[in-house]
Amino acid sequence: MMNKSPFSFTIPFLLFVWAIEKWVLPLSNWVPLLAAVWATIQYGKYQQMSLVEDVNKKWKQVVLSTSPMTPLEHCEWLKKLLIEVWPNYMNPKFSKRFAAIVEKRVKHRKSRLIERVELKEFSLGSCPPNLGLNGTHWSTSGDQKIMHISFDWNTNEMSILLLAKLAKPLVGTARIVINSLHIKGDLVLMPVLNGKVIFYAFETTPEVRIGVAFGRGGKQTLSATELPGVSSWLVKLFTDTLDKTMVEPRRQCYSLPSVNLRKKAVGGILFVTVISASILTGSNMKGSPSGRQGSSLMDATLEENNENKVLQTFIEVELGELTRRTYASPGSSPRWDTTFNMVLHGDIGSLKFHLYKSSPICVKYDFLTSSEIKLKYVDDDSTIFWAVGHGSSVLVKHAERIGEEVEMVVPFEGFNFGELRVKLVLKEWQFSDGSCKSNNSMCIASKQSLIGSPNFQSRTGRKVTITVMEGKDLSEKDKFGKCDSYVKLQYGRVLYRTSMIPHVLNPVWGQKFEFDELEGGEYLKLRCYCEYNFGDDNIGSARVNLEGLIEGSTRDVWIPLEEVESGELRLQIAVRNDDSQVSMVGTENGSIKLVIIEGKDLIAADIRGTSNPYVKVLYGKLKKKTKVIYKTLNPYWNQAFEFPDNSSPLVLHVKDHNALLPTLSIGNCVVEYQGLMPNQTADKWIPLQKVKRGEIHIQITRVPELQKKSSLDPKNSSSKGNQIYSQIRQTMAKVRASISDGDVEGVSLALSEIKSLEEVQDEYILQLETENMLLQNKTGELSQEMFASSQAPSNN
Repeated sequence: MMNKSPFSFTIPFLLFVWAIEKWVLPLSNWVPLLAAVWATIQYGKYQQMSLVEDVNKKWKQVVLSTSPMTPLEHCEWLKKLLIEVWPNYMNPKFSKRFAAIVEKRVKHRKSRLIERVELKEFSLGSCPPNLGLNGTHWSTSGDQKIMHISFDWNTNEMSILLLAKLAKPLVGTARIVINSLHIKGDLVLMPVLNGKVIFYAFETTPEVRIGVAFGRGGKQTLSATELPGVSSWLVKLFTDTLDKTMVEPRRQCYSLPSVNLRKKAVGGILFVTVISASILTGSNMKGSPSGRQGSSLMDATLEENNENKVLQTFIEVELGELTRRTYASPGSSPRWDTTFNMVLHGDIGSLKFHLYKSSPICVKYDFLTSSEIKLKYVDDDSTIFWAVGHGSSVLVKHAERIGEEVEMVVPFEGFNFGELRVKLVLKEWQFSDGSCKSNNSMCIASKQSLIGSPNFQSRTGRKVTITVMEGKDLSEKDKFGKCDSYVKLQYGRVLYRTSMIPHVLNPVWGQKFEFDELEGGEYLKLRCYCEYNFGDDNIGSARVNLEGLIEGSTRDVWIPLEEVESGELRLQIAVRNDDSQVSMVGTENGSIKLVIIEGKDLIAADIRGTSNPYVKVLYGKLKKKTKVIYKTLNPYWNQAFEFPDNSSPLVLHVKDHNALLPTLSIGNCVVEYQGLMPNQTADKWIPLQKVKRGEIHIQITRVPELQKKSSLDPKNSSSKGNQIYSQIRQTMAKVRASISDGDVEGVSLALSEIKSLEEVQDEYILQLETENMLLQNKTGELSQEMFASSQAPSNN
């Protein structure tokens, strides 16, 4: 049979189309109609596909979350095992670990009734906790197996001793003894890496009860009503410590290496590369570093043509007290590719990545969110890195050798989709025996590797002048709606403080401070405080961008304070060239002459409202101190010290002398002298840090080598030796007279003077030995020159 020609169908089809075009629907309307039908079909297919994927995802979650748990397993054997191993093995290790955590939090979050507190003793006792009283069972979350076990620890054999100095209006000291503890909750244990590592945490915040005894001296007889609120403060402190360290999703890590090299890591060097972030939604919202947990960031999609062109973000990397930051990068998926050399102190650390929003026309940075990665040394010389993933899952990486590169993608807190990509390389571990390991090779650790380049920031050769002009609308703190306010400024490692302006919410300071400009985009940290009877309250902070400063121009800006509802600070910022840098060349062989003149408005260290202050001077490895001035808050020393000019840091520690008890610190400060020209003297009052008030008056001079007065004059040496000998004889006569008169306080003062004179004598002997060595070297050089000159004619 022959096939029919296609033209036999084409003619009727064309006639049919012509009839539709003429009497039913014009051809010009067919194209959009067909396009609409096609788009509708495609959209339906896409919606169906998305719905199927969503249903599959939810079904998988439901199946995993409702997967049958294993039956309860009784574990009386575990209790018997803990009773055997707890006293001699687990108690010492856990006591040492938790003592460091509690000591740090006690000092940073002390009660208003306590001015200073120290942890004197920490022992968890011989009674172990009860685990699995109701049995244990396993569950599954994704691919992760989870063990659930009850935790009930009720002991009255523990001993935690705190020594507290009471704040005004209370006086004296108090002993706080925690002698019983009850912690009850549910633990989860998550083995990962084939059982090499176990993460553990409480499922929810556990119930905490403690028993506290108070007292003075050696007896615990002080009524608890005399220290109201201290018991509740300790309960809150313990609860918050557990909540911030080992309550889901914050987990502790316990490693089970196959090999234990029995080395204690004390520090390391870590290279951190911040690569990029992705899908940053809701970036127009801001939070504050102190309220990261409660900051709620909207998940609204940014408009590409508007917001992404303006949005610029950067990452601040924090490891302990060391912080570094990237440059600002635009867009909702910024890329930085910036590497930092970080220093880790100890065998465990927490890397925090804070995301900030930056604007070229604003000097203030807005905090957005953060993420965290923890790392820990394992006893087989490997390193564990872990973080919290999406849905509180576990993200863990294991660097089996030093120098191995690890890349992690961690979610931001408060973002449904925002992620940060980083690369981590542990370059070196340092150990307690002084050795270190780097790229599978042993070496001798040096202090320079720990505190060298990462903490040192190069200077640009310019001086930055910050003038704190005034404040506006500061937070009210007292019942009269006023505030006694002051400001602390930190740039790099240098810290300054303004004076306190009482009883106003709009203070005017007009104080000027000068810093050496640092490279690397270092910013100025401001923190405003209100002085209060029971401690100083933070009333806001801010970070100020000091990049792009132009010489000869002054930037006058109002900086809004973060962490509070209101408050601004007005700053004037200027920069100039440091002309002294050129003239400093050639002064390395000179000396630094420091004169400690007097102190003013020091804090009282004893209950009588006075102090016995003296100053301990630290210049590099050299240590010296002034005499003790008794029973005063405004001491006058007027003592001079001289050091070799080697650009070492110069730190002054003001201490309170006590013949019977340990000395107490009443403030310290750093003396900046590197900018001094030869023969230039700086006369200044320096505010003391880490105390409420106090200043110290010093004069410091840079003396060139050529103008140093020779100390080899025998008349000077003999007169100084005779002077020391005469002072010792006079002081010994005072001791004898005080003993014969029965004057105990006089004997104490005289013995303190003898101790100071002995230190002066030791310094004098060391000076004579140094001068003797220099004289021998000069004599040797002179004899060599004479020998060379005598041989010169014979050679001709």
